Amino acid sequence: MTTPAITAVIPVYNDRKALERAIPVSLQYLGEITPDFELIIAEDGSTDGSAELVKEAGRKDPRIRLLHSDERLGRGRALNRAFRESSAPIVLYYDVDLATSMEHLRELVSSIQEGYDIATGSRLLPDSRIRRTGGREFASRGYNFLVRTILWSRIHDHQCGFKSFRRDRVLLLAENVRERHWFWDTEILVRAQQEGYRIKEFPVHWEQGAGTTVRKSDVTGMGLSVVRLWWRLHVQKD
Repeated sequence: MTTPAITAVIPVYNDRKALERAIPVSLQYLGEITPDFELIIAEDGSTDGSAELVKEAGRKDPRIRLLHSDERLGRGRALNRAFRESSAPIVLYYDVDLATSMEHLRELVSSIQEGYDIATGSRLLPDSRIRRTGGREFASRGYNFLVRTILWSRIHDHQCGFKSFRRDRVLLLAENVRERHWFWDTEILVRAQQEGYRIKEFPVHWEQGAGTTVRKSDVTGMGLSVVRLWWRLHVQKD
């Protein structure tokens, strides 16, 4: 296979059912952008047959790659590993439930081609169209307000699972990122702003997916992670 122009990554953990839809939809939308792409499924210690599903899909289409881990790496480390494995100049990822409409995929790619270091979808801009339960909406807005206030971020939505990067630039950032799981998105964006990276945030159409693996303990842990990151950046200077 020649060097791809784009590597798309889907991080998964026990998401076989969602993968049955996500893989063919991904191939369709990526193929409309460029024929030179690869799709990496960063499978993180699943026990539901997700790895076997991806292996079978890869036998039919060599653009599909499985990155399996026997031990649970966490979402952040799984993404770091996938980006290191890529040789494409543009890397991106999105959530397996395809909560963010894939109609925005072209903008995710073109933003990097236009010179941005990072592009991220946003559910919290005026033109964003979202559908989710009131509890999750309240928690999301509260969390992002906390990040903007404590960590002085200019981004509105840090946790939208729909982001693209210049590969060389994100690998430099990843060397200092401590987060292994859900807070990875926030830490990447905060550190990128500190380093003067060009970031594009754009509104998306987003619908809450079924079977999410985000738990209440994740939300609590992310709040504590905000405080820890502030300490590392402003006290330890790390």
